[in-house]
Amino acid sequence: MLIFNYSQINERIPLLKYIQRNMAEKIGYSKETFVSQTEQTIKAKRFFQYLASFLASLGATAAGMSLAWTSNAGINGANIARVYNISITAEEFSWIGSLAALGSAVSCVPIGILADIIGRKYSMLILVIPFTIGWLCIIFAKSIALFYVGRFLTGFSGGAFCVTGPMYTSEIAESEIRGRLGLYYQLFLTVGIVIVNILNFSVNMFELSIISGISPIIFAITFFFMPETPVYYLIKGNEDAARKSYIKFRGPYYDIEPELSMQKRLIEEANKQKVSFLTSLKTKACMKGLLISYGLMLIQQCSGINAIAIYSGPLFEAAGSSVGPKEGTMAAGAIALTMVLISSLIVDRLGRRILLTTSIIFMCLSLLALGIYFYFLEKASTSSLDWLPLSSVCCFIISYSFGFGPVPWMMISEIFAPEIKAIVSSSACFLHWIMAFIITKTFVNLNNTIHTYGTFWLFSFICGISIGFVLLFVPETKGKTLEQILRELNA
Repeated sequence: MLIFNYSQINERIPLLKYIQRNMAEKIGYSKETFVSQTEQTIKAKRFFQYLASFLASLGATAAGMSLAWTSNAGINGANIARVYNISITAEEFSWIGSLAALGSAVSCVPIGILADIIGRKYSMLILVIPFTIGWLCIIFAKSIALFYVGRFLTGFSGGAFCVTGPMYTSEIAESEIRGRLGLYYQLFLTVGIVIVNILNFSVNMFELSIISGISPIIFAITFFFMPETPVYYLIKGNEDAARKSYIKFRGPYYDIEPELSMQKRLIEEANKQKVSFLTSLKTKACMKGLLISYGLMLIQQCSGINAIAIYSGPLFEAAGSSVGPKEGTMAAGAIALTMVLISSLIVDRLGRRILLTTSIIFMCLSLLALGIYFYFLEKASTSSLDWLPLSSVCCFIISYSFGFGPVPWMMISEIFAPEIKAIVSSSACFLHWIMAFIITKTFVNLNNTIHTYGTFWLFSFICGISIGFVLLFVPETKGKTLEQILRELNA
């Protein structure tokens, strides 16, 4: 007869599990065998993981709207000048377009430190303050200086979401769906861009600014009720709070103890071997991770993606094709959104490397074709090539959106240990936005110096040599736990 000592039952251990453990001991089954036979159908609930990732990514939507705000500004900001009744030079417009990227760069490092101090959740919520102030500056701008301040502040908050958003989703997601949820940032960033492209058909720049200013407030109201990540609680030594967070994200009937124990062990091992941050950078895994993340960010920006996104309207206008700037940006945005959606469905099946490789090859070819169009635009007739600008941009956007758009952000959140993830991710984000600022600020100057076709051929050349980087250095992380990824990087 089996006798159970119920006085030993801990309230954290469900009664069924306690009975199973004792039966396994009395009868001779291992605990693992018995649990696998009786609980094999009990899987983690994923609804709350998807919901929390969705709401966290609304911040990316606000960032996307800020990024695309200049897409309908006209050549050298003509539409802004008309609506706000101020004069804007070509140089001033280049600053208006690029200062958002500079603001993003400035925010990346401090937000990583702040995320380790007050948590991922509250770090994101506090970003709503500069976001709102920035949009108020733009809405009530009476001078170029206020546009500068507004663009810098909205970029500051938008860039910070690049760090905290993917970090939050990667720390709440199971390894089986981590890739899918990791694409949410890029997906919702694209949603923000598409929203702006749709609004461009019916509102002016002033009205667009008001609508854009509402988006971070919506994020704050909805995301406020989401829990903090369990990984942050474990880093802070609050195991009870981490357990409650895991239960919230996995469901009350799922055994979260193995996952919690593994994550706790990783953090404890890191703490036992705790050294200065500079010393941590010298570990093999961290150095490889930095090479991968910095390399992907450099490639992403040097492809010219932000120059195309920010100046898409003026670009279509300058191309002089049959497709207008509003229609062109709308088509490119809709295609980008569709491709990111498709990418979110296949990234955990095909893997990261194949998506990156395919993406960069077609980005290279698309930019080459766009350069050819602008070459003939200057040197000969392009009447038979009216289809090429839109086709090239759309092909570029498609290629970027299923690979080099979302995957680098996702991989950065996957390949670093928890104790250095925030700061290292911040530094990669800083590099990303500094390069975005340089590319968007010098895009007009490059066009004047080496012509528009030369600029796109330069971008194409960078994409071409980047194929080798992906094949040589980027590992496959599909379906792997953090422990497995770090072990491979240390090999």
